[in-house]
Amino acid sequence: MKAPKRLRRLAVDAKPIFSLDRRGFVKSAVAAALGGTLLSSCSTAPKDAASRPAAPSGYPGPFPGRVVEVRHPGAVKGQAVDRDALRDMVSRGLMELAGAPDAASAWRFFFQPGEVVGLKVNPVGAPRAITHHELVHEVVQGLKSAGVAPRDILVFDRYRAQMLKAGYVKNLPEGLRWEASSEDYDNVQLDIAGYDPEVFCEMDLISPGHHDPKDPRARRSHLSLIVSRRVQKIINLPVLKDHASAGVTLALKNMSHGFVNNVARSHATHGMNVCNYFIPAICSMPQVRAKVVLHLLDGLRGVFDGGPDAAMGKVWTHNTLYFATDPVAMDRIGWETVDRKRLSVGLSPVAEARFRAPADEEQHRSNSFQQPQHIEIAGALGLGVFDRDRIDHRQIAL
Repeated sequence: MKAPKRLRRLAVDAKPIFSLDRRGFVKSAVAAALGGTLLSSCSTAPKDAASRPAAPSGYPGPFPGRVVEVRHPGAVKGQAVDRDALRDMVSRGLMELAGAPDAASAWRFFFQPGEVVGLKVNPVGAPRAITHHELVHEVVQGLKSAGVAPRDILVFDRYRAQMLKAGYVKNLPEGLRWEASSEDYDNVQLDIAGYDPEVFCEMDLISPGHHDPKDPRARRSHLSLIVSRRVQKIINLPVLKDHASAGVTLALKNMSHGFVNNVARSHATHGMNVCNYFIPAICSMPQVRAKVVLHLLDGLRGVFDGGPDAAMGKVWTHNTLYFATDPVAMDRIGWETVDRKRLSVGLSPVAEARFRAPADEEQHRSNSFQQPQHIEIAGALGLGVFDRDRIDHRQIAL
């Protein structure tokens, strides 16, 4: 099969600096995805009640293009989060997003009693920049106000070790459950224990040096059983960060690299950095689109360089939360936010930054740019609104 070579060629040819105006690159990527070169997914009928999503479901959801930004200057004080300020931010943001008269009504718009709701946290970057424990608690309180029982709320991420390191288990609200898809990160990632054997996304893409090209598992990313069978709806709780290969890691990447196995192949090397294809492909899976009904971006603290880790001096206090049912619109706004911070400290925009890796930087300098254009490609595939003129960006200052 020649697809892997074609992927490498596309990654090399898409140089030297990407921009929002580079339509040729975006069109070629969309054509590849729609033409079936990169993506074919297969799934089976739901196996249990938790596999059947309830309305409103699917993104871009009931409010395509709407992004609510809520800022409170006192949300973070030193290393502590002010719970009263955070509670006001969550209530106001969700009310504005749903057009509801009060917070409980806003939560009831999205969730009903008896539904099993998953909270997809982001533990990467612990302890400086993760989905804050306090935010998880406020979301749980909101779900309870809608009649969702604590036993029906599941806090999850892909890796058990990272959840433990980030402290989610010992800070879990009373009565909640938690789960992980696998134990920890590895470069091979072909073990599907914890993943659905019948629901996967197949791409002609493998990780050189880690995968056997003759092994069909190397071309597949299986969906976590948590997503496919355990929960009915999901709240996506990403963190505001830049990313060494994807440019930014926000709502879309928190799903694409947090819901499936075999993700390292998307950025195995500088030359094989294909986040622009991998992220929209995974986020296009029907089982993912149907269940993720709300995105709440944690921008209390953000990472402006060196992400997804949170090195000392690369994190800033932003005191902001973002709300959307549209992950593309949310990520467009989040991308702008990260770029503004980078420019303020003398760094280039993420789309002009190099794919950072510890080795072979000089060897791959000509094709090693980060790829935040996955956001525009996702928009072109119908996953949300990317056109800035069509985004309803509502800003609230408390």
